[in-house]
Amino acid sequence: MHRRLRRWCESGVIERIFRHLAAEHDNASMMTDSTIVRAHQHSAGARKKSVDQAIVPLRGGLTTNIHAIVDVAGKAVALSLTHPGKGQTSLIAEPLLDEVDPEGFIADKAYDAAPLIEKFEKRGITPVILSKKNRRNPRKILFLLYKKRNTIERFFARLKQFRGIATRYDKLKSTLLAALQLLSVIIEIN
Repeated sequence: MHRRLRRWCESGVIERIFRHLAAEHDNASMMTDSTIVRAHQHSAGARKKSVDQAIVPLRGGLTTNIHAIVDVAGKAVALSLTHPGKGQTSLIAEPLLDEVDPEGFIADKAYDAAPLIEKFEKRGITPVILSKKNRRNPRKILFLLYKKRNTIERFFARLKQFRGIATRYDKLKSTLLAALQLLSVIIEIN
């Protein structure tokens, strides 16, 4: 099974399936968030010559960060893996945000950054992002839209029902990303 997953990952089969199904998303509003996944000690054994594998030792052990953009129906539109604690969440997720063009964008306080909000407003996207407590001029948001943010939390809960995602066992970042894309397709179909 693992060998077939690696072959499909290297040939781009899983990514093409994911992109094809993600292209049929609801453009009304989308949401983003990230979650931390603990990595098993044996997942850190990738060859040093290879590219960054998005595993970082933190206080709680080896960890990986999963970023996702989901539409209102709970369908994954974009996924990525990064280092946890590498920087501001909104800046790390910015390349993902360039892949989508919704009418409204829902996110939590971690994404309350002036450059990101300005970027949304230039693109004509309504940001539905709670203001941080230290913001001088808190923005007014539509709480009816913000309440829909639980959709992405439920998406992460469904992903973490799978043991290989709840605890990272894959040494390679590309294999874990392919597994995430495959599981997102399975969740969408069910």
